Amino acid sequence: MPTGSVRLQSIKRLGQDNHSYDVSDDEPSGSYMTMTNSNKGSKTPEDSEKPAIRVGFFQLFRFATCKDVAMMVVGGVCAMLHGSAQPLMLLVFGMLTDTFIEYDVELNELRDDRKECVNNTIVWKRNYTEAYDPAAPPPTGWGLINNSTWEMLTPLRPLRCGILDIEHEMTLFAFYYVGIGVAVFLLGYLQISLWVRSAAKQVQLIRKLYFSKVMRMEIGWFDCTSVGELNTRLSDDINKINDAIADQVSIFIQRFTTFICGFCIGFVKGWKLTLVIVAVSPLIGLGAGLMAWFVAKLTGMELQAYAKAGAVADEVLSSIRTVAAFGGEQKEVQRYDRNLVSAQQWGIRRGLIMGFFTGYLWLIIFLCYALAFWYGSTLVVGAQEYTPGTLLQVFFGVLVAAMNLGQASPCLEAFAAGRGAATMIFETIDREPEIDCLSEAGYKLDRVKGDIEFHNVTFHYPSRPEVKILDQLNVAVKSGETTAFVGPSGAGKSTAIQLIQRFYDPKEGMVTLDGHDIRGLNIQWLRSLMGIVEQEPVLFATTIAENIRYGRPGVTMEDIITATKEANAYNFIMDLPQKFETLVGEGGGQMSGGQKQRIAIARALVRNPRILLLDMATSALDNESEAVVQEALDKVRMGRTTISIAHRLSTIKNADVIVGFEHGRAVERGKHAELLERKGVYFTLVTLQSQGDKALNEKTQKKSDGEDHPEKLNLSRAGSYRSSLRASVRQRSRSQLSNLIPESSVNMAGEIGPRTYSLSKPEVSKNTTLDEEEEEAVEPAPVARILKYNAPEWPYMLFGSFGAAINGGVNPVYALLFSQILATFSITDPDVQTREINNICTFFVMVGVVSFFTQMLQGYAFSKSGELLTRRLRRLGFHAMLGQEIGWFDDHRNSPGALTTRLATDASQVQGATGSQIGMIVNSLTNIGVAVIMSFCFSWKLTLLILCFLPFIGLSGAFQARMLTGFAKQDKVAMESAGRISGEALNNIRTIAGLGKERSFVEMYNAQLDMPYQAALKKANVYGACYGFAQCVVFFTNSASYKFGGYLVRQEGLHFSLVFRVISAIVTSGTALGRASSYTPDYAKAKISAARFFQLLDRVPQISVYSGKGDKWDNFKGNLDFIDCKFTYPTRPDIQVLNGLNVSVKPGETLAFVGSSGCGKSTSIQLLERFYDPDHGKVLIDGHDSTHVNVSFLRSKIGIVSQEPILFDCSIAENIKYGDNSREIGMDEVTAAAKKAQLHDFVMSLPEKYETNVGAQGSQLSRGQKQRIAIARAIIRDPRILLLDEATSALDTESEKTVQDALDKAREGRTCIVIAHRLSTIQNSNIIAVMSRGIVIEKGTHSQLMDLNGAYHKLVTTGAPIS
Repeated sequence: MPTGSVRLQSIKRLGQDNHSYDVSDDEPSGSYMTMTNSNKGSKTPEDSEKPAIRVGFFQLFRFATCKDVAMMVVGGVCAMLHGSAQPLMLLVFGMLTDTFIEYDVELNELRDDRKECVNNTIVWKRNYTEAYDPAAPPPTGWGLINNSTWEMLTPLRPLRCGILDIEHEMTLFAFYYVGIGVAVFLLGYLQISLWVRSAAKQVQLIRKLYFSKVMRMEIGWFDCTSVGELNTRLSDDINKINDAIADQVSIFIQRFTTFICGFCIGFVKGWKLTLVIVAVSPLIGLGAGLMAWFVAKLTGMELQAYAKAGAVADEVLSSIRTVAAFGGEQKEVQRYDRNLVSAQQWGIRRGLIMGFFTGYLWLIIFLCYALAFWYGSTLVVGAQEYTPGTLLQVFFGVLVAAMNLGQASPCLEAFAAGRGAATMIFETIDREPEIDCLSEAGYKLDRVKGDIEFHNVTFHYPSRPEVKILDQLNVAVKSGETTAFVGPSGAGKSTAIQLIQRFYDPKEGMVTLDGHDIRGLNIQWLRSLMGIVEQEPVLFATTIAENIRYGRPGVTMEDIITATKEANAYNFIMDLPQKFETLVGEGGGQMSGGQKQRIAIARALVRNPRILLLDMATSALDNESEAVVQEALDKVRMGRTTISIAHRLSTIKNADVIVGFEHGRAVERGKHAELLERKGVYFTLVTLQSQGDKALNEKTQKKSDGEDHPEKLNLSRAGSYRSSLRASVRQRSRSQLSNLIPESSVNMAGEIGPRTYSLSKPEVSKNTTLDEEEEEAVEPAPVARILKYNAPEWPYMLFGSFGAAINGGVNPVYALLFSQILATFSITDPDVQTREINNICTFFVMVGVVSFFTQMLQGYAFSKSGELLTRRLRRLGFHAMLGQEIGWFDDHRNSPGALTTRLATDASQVQGATGSQIGMIVNSLTNIGVAVIMSFCFSWKLTLLILCFLPFIGLSGAFQARMLTGFAKQDKVAMESAGRISGEALNNIRTIAGLGKERSFVEMYNAQLDMPYQAALKKANVYGACYGFAQCVVFFTNSASYKFGGYLVRQEGLHFSLVFRVISAIVTSGTALGRASSYTPDYAKAKISAARFFQLLDRVPQISVYSGKGDKWDNFKGNLDFIDCKFTYPTRPDIQVLNGLNVSVKPGETLAFVGSSGCGKSTSIQLLERFYDPDHGKVLIDGHDSTHVNVSFLRSKIGIVSQEPILFDCSIAENIKYGDNSREIGMDEVTAAAKKAQLHDFVMSLPEKYETNVGAQGSQLSRGQKQRIAIARAIIRDPRILLLDEATSALDTESEKTVQDALDKAREGRTCIVIAHRLSTIQNSNIIAVMSRGIVIEKGTHSQLMDLNGAYHKLVTTGAPIS
């Protein structure tokens, strides 16, 4: 039994790896399907731009050394020898078959008792022939001579006998098999381990080169390339290159050699039969090609159909706040479901077509068998050109050749993937950085004074070339002075500092140091002059001492201690148990903000810099630490050129020069007092802040008198974020109260709320990264639960399983027919022989036809059940997503993009666990079951022997299926520590560049690469051994079985065809079993996807839209009270947004909020809508606590018009109707609402009137038109409460007037909350509340506030913009 037929299904099924479509996992897949496997259905995103592959295959090896090349050559030779082993085995197999048949013929002849064996030839027995002497005259009794006697008169064919010792012969063949097996093991081991070794070496080199080149790139390059992308390149893409240059190459060489040798055997041994088989094979190729084409096309159609639903999902999830505000959840779920129907139909069609073509391929293969054996047997029996052995050699030679060609094609995919990955990596390695931080070029000045000057500098970031950041900037910074840069966010202050560090080069103009253009100076030297302290200092995950040492190589411990003393850090460091050896944690997470800041200052000071750059160095601190840090900074500024960017007055007041920035220009310059006189940028920044601080001070004062430790309340939330911080935060905030917010806390742009909970950002981000890892590791879902969702489709699954069972039986039946054919060759009677052969060939045809129909049934039934499941899960998942509270969507893991992908991929992967998986299990079970039962019937002894080998055969099948997908996946764990270093380096590239530490990171990274390299060498041996084992098992099995078979034939008279029957039945089903076990990755993936899905379905939202619980009442008035509301966004727990908001509105009144951005105006509206609930305090609606009110009831009473209204991609009328999703709305109502919103006339002027499509997000309309549609949408709800969130701020004056009129109309008789930036829009409100830092600092009518002469008055009179 050749492995040719063993390998019958070792083809990698179409689409097994490119999961762009599902294949029902159970067909034992037609032999040649994979010839077209390289049509990957899934396109990688990069494909679209320029040709994605710009690296030739041999260029992948450009980093190979001579030793590597030698290893690859030896490995390649081994692969070629290994490839020729299978065809070689066919030669042995052919001889073996001939021997068996010869022996059987001899037995058959000698069964005739008139014949005997004389001198090793078969002759008639003497006594028969002597009775009749042809020379004597004929006797009279002619009647005695019957037919059989006539037969004896014909001389016998010269048949040999007595020489053939079948047992001895079989022992000889067994030894051949063992010999080939051993050779195969060795060659397999060598070919894999050598290639994997050389690849490991090259990949290590590529990693080193790539990382060191990336670390040399200028900062602008990092702006345009995301860190995530670089990390993927370092891990995944380089692994892809590894796959392309490692074991896959040798496997490809091996398979290709087998292909060539197989055809050679075919043509040399029997060209006629070979030509006949080759003539038929285009039909198989055609089938496989058509199948690939159809599947790709149908997959395309399905994806397109799903894209519609995906677009709906994306649109809905992106505008989730609008959907929630207008209660459109159920409506959207239905819209989504409608769009899923067509995707489902295409999916079912695809399953049917797959089934059809799989069936077709099996049909053709069986017809091919029938044809080959029929034609071959005529050549053996009739023309006697071939021996039966030759027939088998030729037939299996061609079969094995074709199959190996099919198996070689997945390797081509790996090569293509590797070349695609190498494209980007090699291009980066070859790219020359624009500002090379490691270059030795450039001057180093002997004396540095420290005068810095900007001459007409114009600059925009390479990642945003359309936005001008600096516009003809002229600033001079004198040496030894402290210059403060102030101005609103985005005015270009930090950019100026980055230009001084030469992170970027200006587009026009130049930056000079002591009159020298800094582009001419040596970069490392230039950066070594500067110490920089940033707002969010970056510490590296090592000890405090090491972190400070990063400041300057080779500093002594004394220097470190001096620096820490200067930075006011010495004392707190000495209090820590490990002192300077304390680990600061990832991103400095174990330290408080103030401690990190002081370590960063020490790091800057240890450099002994000429120039000190302070970029908001104290803004992230609470007051006490701020005072300490500020003091440290004042100490060290002496005698150095210092540039300080700050938002707090206290930090700037005593600067020598203050420069005011606006829109990328320096607009004013002078001392604190001078600038206050000018009433410009500086003045505006100062005024609002000082007001907010006063109010906050009073509030804190009151509280601290009234209760002991009010801060505990505030802390409960922030504290829980990191228990280790709880204590230190508490202490800080307690001492802070004693400090009672002195003047030093004036924060000049109000971005950051009170500093009580200064959990600095990296800590929060650390939290999220932890969550991410937790999220990834979900327990796979139990299959029972997945099946429960698929229960309604049980009839389909039943039919599918029935089809699968029959398909499983095909293999053993094939073994039966194959051995039957061999048996016919030993029949002596020619007529009986031809009749038998024709019968068997007919049988082959019948099996093919049955297989065709059952494959189709299986394909259709399982795709139907799978697609229905997918649709059901998608709908349920989408429904669950829309039911989550808004805070859930703020988490970056739940961004609309992530959620839509989850709906698209997870849901479709789940079917891998139900239908097709069941089909596969049924298929394998029947396959093995039928084979074993059949074999026991024919020869239980031989069956038992082979069953001992079965586990190994199964293993080898599994290994081979794994080999198809490539074994040399790099060890992730080994790469982790290197990945940590590269991740830390790339995330903090600015800090590293500022410190000039690129080299040391490259060295650390390279040191970490040794472990993965050693691991890869170990693996090379393991993989090689496994591969060799997998390849040689079949040889050893055959060797033992044929040896024992020979014994049974000789001693127990077992018919030789039964030996073949048993061996081929079990060996084929064994490999099939192994293959089946290898599809389990799909299955595991499906279970994980399902688990992720169930996690979503089981999540209980904190604010549930779908629940009917909660208060409802009839005469809803719209009386609103905010009582001491405190709130932080769940994603930014460190920033207190509302800080005790107290304000109330009576029914029918209008309340206006004014204040700078970030002071909590919009947040209060979101609390009212119950997008969030306050952390402390409550919102009362008609006296009911908002957290106890039914969510959908509450939202149905509120209409909202926001600054950027979100419209859906449908007609104007549908958008207006969206205002009330609880009922059907007639056109009259729509037009009435449109008239109220001053929209009607404009709509009537459009060609399609109300049926005009507004485009995605309303892109076809102007802003004013969108605003008015949004107003009409709010009016049609007939809400009791109307919320206008900066509804007119984005409009020009003319449209603003129209919209304002519409709004004034809409406000009549409703409770209304307005947020506005233009005073004109709010003057006639009943109450105006001026907010700052999350509390109301003044409230009253316009005239009352003007009399107060407070913040509002200042804003109105100076005409400064409120924002």
